[in-house]
Amino acid sequence: MNTVAFPGFNLKFNINRIAFTIFGINIYWYGLIMVTAIVIGIIVLKIRNGTYDIEFNKILDLLLFLIPISIMSARAYYVIFNLKYYLSNPAEIINMRNGGMAIYGGIIGGIITCVVYCKKTKTNLLDIMDYLAPALVLGQAIGRWGNFVNVEAYGTLTTAPWRMGIYEASNYLEVHPTFLYESITCFMIFMVLLAITNKRKFKGQITCTYLLLYSIERTFVEGLRTDSLMLGTIRISQVLSIVIFIVSLTILIKQKMSQKSQKSQ
Repeated sequence: MNTVAFPGFNLKFNINRIAFTIFGINIYWYGLIMVTAIVIGIIVLKIRNGTYDIEFNKILDLLLFLIPISIMSARAYYVIFNLKYYLSNPAEIINMRNGGMAIYGGIIGGIITCVVYCKKTKTNLLDIMDYLAPALVLGQAIGRWGNFVNVEAYGTLTTAPWRMGIYEASNYLEVHPTFLYESITCFMIFMVLLAITNKRKFKGQITCTYLLLYSIERTFVEGLRTDSLMLGTIRISQVLSIVIFIVSLTILIKQKMSQKSQKSQ
């Protein structure tokens, strides 16, 4: 049982990580939340049927590979940057009930899957990625609540009114609810992407906008987290976010300049 409080709002939750048990098998809230994120994402994709002339049936074919590969990639990314622990505890590599997935790993695996799929089906990669981006970021917004249930992905100590009270090794701490920061921001990004879907000026614009906005958010939130994946003293996700921000911004600026140049001719 995990206890989480928001003292500034006089709220307190006692959370059982196990949602229910079937035939002696424990079903965890973390897994249910991840499944919910996937299902709602698929519903969003269904609603977007026909966007950029892409049929939902084609997306379903892609999802058969995209979902499992992205999950495995997210787990592999996390394991690689915690290799010392998992080499000593190899059985834990496949145990994801306690969390342990990294969104950037999932994104990398997902992009590779999309590249292969589009090459084989002769589908435009940028159209596919623009179609998928809003569903992905909404799934992220929902999935972060799995961190809340597991009491993970929280930040440093704070006295902010919205601080989150947790118990770590029997010690009571009041910390930044970074899971909540990311959940709210990802939902806002989702709304932005929906708003510009039908105003797309070039292929890949929706994807670049998603990567740009998410990288900004992740750069700042990662700086607050206490469980960052590290390479020595470097926060891997923070560095990757900065790189993604620079690349995405460069593409958006170049496209904007190209459009202005074409209009002036």
